[in-house]
Amino acid sequence: MKKKNLFSHLIITTLFLMLFVTLKTYALDYTITFSGTGASTTVGSVIVQNLTKGTSVTVPTGNVLNLNDAPNAIDQLNANDETIRVYPNSVEGKSTVSFFAKQAGSTQLNAFSIDGRKIAGIAENLQTGVNSFQLSFPKGSFVIQVVGNGYTYTTKMINQTGTARKPEIAYIGTVKQATSNPQKSKSSTLGITTMTYATGDRLLYKGTSGNYSTIVTDIPTTSKTTNFDFVACTDADGNNYKVVKIGTQTWMAENLKTTRYRTGEAIPLLTDNTAWAELSTPAYCWYNNDAATYKNTYGALYNWYAANTAKLAPTGWHVPTDAEWTTLENYLIANGYNYDGTTSGNKIAKSLAATTDWNSYTGAGTIGNDLKKNNTSGFSALPGGYRDGGGPFRVVGGGGAWWSSPEGSTYAWSRYLNGYGSDLGRSYSTIGYGFSVRCVRDN
Repeated sequence: MKKKNLFSHLIITTLFLMLFVTLKTYALDYTITFSGTGASTTVGSVIVQNLTKGTSVTVPTGNVLNLNDAPNAIDQLNANDETIRVYPNSVEGKSTVSFFAKQAGSTQLNAFSIDGRKIAGIAENLQTGVNSFQLSFPKGSFVIQVVGNGYTYTTKMINQTGTARKPEIAYIGTVKQATSNPQKSKSSTLGITTMTYATGDRLLYKGTSGNYSTIVTDIPTTSKTTNFDFVACTDADGNNYKVVKIGTQTWMAENLKTTRYRTGEAIPLLTDNTAWAELSTPAYCWYNNDAATYKNTYGALYNWYAANTAKLAPTGWHVPTDAEWTTLENYLIANGYNYDGTTSGNKIAKSLAATTDWNSYTGAGTIGNDLKKNNTSGFSALPGGYRDGGGPFRVVGGGGAWWSSPEGSTYAWSRYLNGYGSDLGRSYSTIGYGFSVRCVRDN
């Protein structure tokens, strides 16, 4: 009798080992939560861009982001009724199992250890649709079995970080099957927004809180909380700007578009080419004198005299010095933001340029070559063009230029990006030009 029991036990163990070999494991599974500090502690919706893959999702207020090397489980389950997914979450050993219930009725969910012992189980009367349960297991390998009304699923999970002393299974909820529009059925019932992710992908998060907006970039290697340091950046016209922290500096992530100084006085708007060429006082303009087309995307173009007033930037901000631009450049180079990952030489243009609006080019490492790989720094530079010293407008879509806080009376330092280039350029430009302005936070 003992020999028979031992033989049966060996067969069960062998079957479970075979199941573990044949079933696919989704080991990469991170949960990203969001917090806010500074001017606000409340985080609204978060736009997430996978800069490596060129994909994006929006995480609604209160949701968490699930990064997984498998496709979205809820999407898969709505498309394929034969699918079950387990999401091993490394936070406190809690995971989620989701599966499609073909018919309403009593359903049994059991968990077995690798030697075939049942360690936990739960029975629920389920609705038709995608059902989810939370698994709180210790560290180890397990088989999950679901037996419902006319369907059976089996899958496995490997929990590498579990801390639960007692295995537990708890019902989370049901997302009912769609009748007309499947997208509407996939609400935030579970509080989870899923994005496909692979090790080494760089993500860009745009967090908002009322009028505040902050950009953070990261390459997650585990579940974590991403914090947005919300900073006030509001000009005299009431425009609120996105900001991004890069190294020790906090920069505007948009071009300035104010028509008034921080003191409230108006900056003269100048449209005439001849007058612009002869001007020796502050002025601004919109590209091609077309505010409706260019203002909100590219901001304004300011002459040197406006940038030199020390009152153009919003309160708490200033037009960056040439040295501050150099600090930004050196940080990006030293921290591997060159397009080829090296840490020497100036090849950081793609890391600064936005993923939209630039003209396409084929040269390796240029801004215009594969736009979706741009903006790993979050600086989000756009090709707003410029106005030359004689008055005409140039190269919108192909390049952009930004003033440094001016030095000298005839020339001043500026930085520029070309869509066909791979570097952040530096130029000693005549003060008659009209360039964009990016401000940096005081101190």
